Amino acid sequence: MNIDFKPDDPATLADPYALFTRMRDEDPCHWSPRLKSWVLTRYDDVKAVTQDGMLSSNRLEPFFASMPGEEARKIGDIVRYLSLWMVFKDPPEHTRLRRLTSKVLHAKSMQGMRPQIEAIAGWLLDGLQGQEEFDFIAEFAGPLPCLVIMAMLGVPREDLKLMKRLSDDMALFIGSSRVSAQKYETAQAATQQMAAYFRSLIETRRIAPGEDMLSQLVHLRDGDDALNDDELVATCILLLFAGHETTTNHIANGLLSLMQFPRQTQKLRDDPSLINAAVEELLRHEGPSGAQVRVVMVEHERHGKTLKPGDRLFMMLNAANRDPRAYAEPDVLDIERDGPAHLSFGFGAHICLGFPLARTEGQVAFPAVLRRYAHIEPATETQQWLNSLVFRGMTALPVRVKAG
Repeated sequence: MNIDFKPDDPATLADPYALFTRMRDEDPCHWSPRLKSWVLTRYDDVKAVTQDGMLSSNRLEPFFASMPGEEARKIGDIVRYLSLWMVFKDPPEHTRLRRLTSKVLHAKSMQGMRPQIEAIAGWLLDGLQGQEEFDFIAEFAGPLPCLVIMAMLGVPREDLKLMKRLSDDMALFIGSSRVSAQKYETAQAATQQMAAYFRSLIETRRIAPGEDMLSQLVHLRDGDDALNDDELVATCILLLFAGHETTTNHIANGLLSLMQFPRQTQKLRDDPSLINAAVEELLRHEGPSGAQVRVVMVEHERHGKTLKPGDRLFMMLNAANRDPRAYAEPDVLDIERDGPAHLSFGFGAHICLGFPLARTEGQVAFPAVLRRYAHIEPATETQQWLNSLVFRGMTALPVRVKAG
């Protein structure tokens, strides 16, 4: 039977793993007529592609170029700023942007956010005092990473609702499978508003720098090189958007996995020193990103298929993370698992810049929740998953809790 990959099918969104098993076994380099793209699902293939010079990360430029002029003008600000995101760049542009930003956004600085992450997590949990049922995403997993990025950039906490709304509106363009005129208009308006917000903040930091990382980015110099204003705005938007959308999914998906495997949860309660390994396993088991995309630059073959210049290729990260060729019993959560590094952050030159921050947030968030609640369980039998190939997350996660 031929494989029909329907990424927006509700059953596939709810549980894509049975289909991924078939694709890995029967058609590891699958041509999807629906996506008009190749789809890779095996661990070794996905890891290899992240380092392959025959493929390009610059998939927005051809997409924007293919749009009619009138349509492209409607999303002018999206084109302007997303085109500057380093995730959509190849060397040497990617190398330059990564070199500059990593002088400020490096592992030490992001791990140094731990006290602030702990304070924000405690503040959010204090606000839930006395509630026995709530939406974990709306009340905790959503605001926590957004507030962390805001603290990094010096954005006032009272602007949380604004930042969250603008980021969610942008996600309609970047991560949604839904096709509608409104999603472009909504995302364009959100990008325009967020750009204006950060442009004003950048001007303030240029005149009166503070202790935040935005001030460091504004005044960053590497010889004669520096980020220009558009690059600064684009970097702020990327940090806020990518840094909170995916980490929200990481924390929510991780809690769902813990609730599905209560013995593993109890093991973590009994031995909190397992938290670092537990976070890596939670990221592997139900990672926050569904796919990364590349564009073929050089004709070549994979598994007997010919990939031609201009073809798109989807690397299914969670399919790779559940590949039995890489992990024993991959569908089982094992917080003491040995094995290769998961691919949830990507790999190689384009590995997620903020992965040390996402790890730290998980290392803080899960113990904080488990300490606060002696018991936590889903309040619904099923979850509504985002209709997205790029993001793997839920729209809500209602839970019932008992305080510890």
